[in-house]
Amino acid sequence: MADLVLAEQFQIVTDPVADSVAVSAIFAVLPLLTLFLLLGVFRVRAWLAGVISLVVALIVAITVYSMPVGQALLSASEGAAFGFFPILWIVINAIWVYNLTVVSGHFDVLRRSMERVSPDMRIQAIIVAFCFGALLEALAGFGTPVAVTVVMLMALGFPPIRAACVALIANTAPVAFGALATPIVTLGTVTSGAVGDPRLNTDTLGAMVGRQTPVLAIVVPLVLVAVVDGRRGVRQTWPAAVVAGLVFAVGQFVASNYISVPLTDIVASLAAAAAVVLLLRFWQPSETPELGGSRSPDTPPMSTAEDRLTSSSPTPPASSSSGDVAVVRRDAPAEVVRAYAPYLIIIVIFAIANLGPVKEALAAEPWTVVFKWPGLDVLGANGKPLASTNFTFGWLPAAGTLMIIAGVLTAVVLRIRPGAALRAYGRTYVELRQPIVTVMAVLALAYVLNQSGQTNTLGAFLATAGSVFVFLSSILGWIGVAVTGSDTSSNALFGALQVQTAAKAGLDPVLLAAANSSGGVLGKMVSPQNLAIAAGAVGMAGREGDIFRKVVLWSAVLLLFMCVLVTLQATPVLDWMVPAS
Repeated sequence: MADLVLAEQFQIVTDPVADSVAVSAIFAVLPLLTLFLLLGVFRVRAWLAGVISLVVALIVAITVYSMPVGQALLSASEGAAFGFFPILWIVINAIWVYNLTVVSGHFDVLRRSMERVSPDMRIQAIIVAFCFGALLEALAGFGTPVAVTVVMLMALGFPPIRAACVALIANTAPVAFGALATPIVTLGTVTSGAVGDPRLNTDTLGAMVGRQTPVLAIVVPLVLVAVVDGRRGVRQTWPAAVVAGLVFAVGQFVASNYISVPLTDIVASLAAAAAVVLLLRFWQPSETPELGGSRSPDTPPMSTAEDRLTSSSPTPPASSSSGDVAVVRRDAPAEVVRAYAPYLIIIVIFAIANLGPVKEALAAEPWTVVFKWPGLDVLGANGKPLASTNFTFGWLPAAGTLMIIAGVLTAVVLRIRPGAALRAYGRTYVELRQPIVTVMAVLALAYVLNQSGQTNTLGAFLATAGSVFVFLSSILGWIGVAVTGSDTSSNALFGALQVQTAAKAGLDPVLLAAANSSGGVLGKMVSPQNLAIAAGAVGMAGREGDIFRKVVLWSAVLLLFMCVLVTLQATPVLDWMVPAS
């Protein structure tokens, strides 16, 4: 048995073809190239593109990198399992909570409440997708903001593809500090000790990222209103977009540098939402155009001009010129509170679960079990076992489990019978059957790329750029997130490589480590997992390619913006933004 294990053991080699990283990179990029071509050019369904790309990755791993067939398949199985737990576990249960609000009718109450804040769909995009989405990212991450906000936007009248695009683009600036800064914590863990820089810790890295993503946050709300209504949207609603972006940016910077890295997005999102609501008390767009295009049959149409005027007024006018009273449905205050209750429940549960003592207790057995993936025996290029071969099964503290608890409490508060709640849960799985396959296939792909050495080859090839790598470092983070759908995973993949390359090239390790996370957030909107989640949530599974083509340009433009910012931070122009030793 021992001989069999040794025979199956695999050690990563970065340059398996002709002892050349450059030549090997041609083969290593094939699975990624396959994935993006199938999605963006040939419009193949995301689940099928994921499966085909996984097969390509397995072939490259086995034939080019000499990874044993058994080890390659075990690597894929671990990735698929990780795709379901914790990633899909949180997404499925988050959408279930939403479905409960639909079953009870309280989502319509929530929609009307938000319409009363502003009937303008451009403003709603800022409040729902940017502010509320950032709060969900802060608490849960892992696709939850897209899964929840996209259906909220649909209920507010957004056409499906536009709702998906808005939700995906909004889910950028908050990502690095998502799930209570899990990506930053991971980055600090994998970079600490990689080089001898004492600044490589969670607090300093969080502070550095807090000097990059806030600049991005200023731009994103303007992009959202442009996506919703083009130049007219920017011209008419820029005050709300600028206020939201600036307040969020200031909140991110202050919280990450002076308050608490894990609480960064919570502070920033709540401050931005409050600022926009306050602004709307004194200012409204010059007009509120009808932008819905198409609505579901069970969704009430956007209010008429008279209704919009009434909605934004303290009291409705007595009558119109024809004597007809403009009727605007007013929900009872208790019903409005119950409509918001599920989200308040989520906030409370996640806040409690992330309190220091509670979090530490839940991270230990029996609530969390860490075990080596059976039969998987992979060594890194340094000869040490890969940490990724250990699987963490936090069945109780997992965000998805916490979301189930929130769902049960939601059912109680909204007075939903157990049978109806269970049927809604079953329907959720049926609705997401294609996204489930997509996410599991792509995470299997990511694990094969990582554990066979293909990602190491791509990273090492980019690192040969030397000092030019400061411009490319954000792109490397983008690739990591585009493939895995997770800034946390990208930081785990490339964090150590970033700081080691920085040391060799004479660049600042803290700057490049942070760039990996900050550049990575812009890969979220084009990651197949998020595309599948968005498409599945709006009932358009199979049209992920259409959404991809609408957001990929924004992803590229904002990534270029981040590359330029990081490059300037490596020069005397902006090097004062990098935390000192």
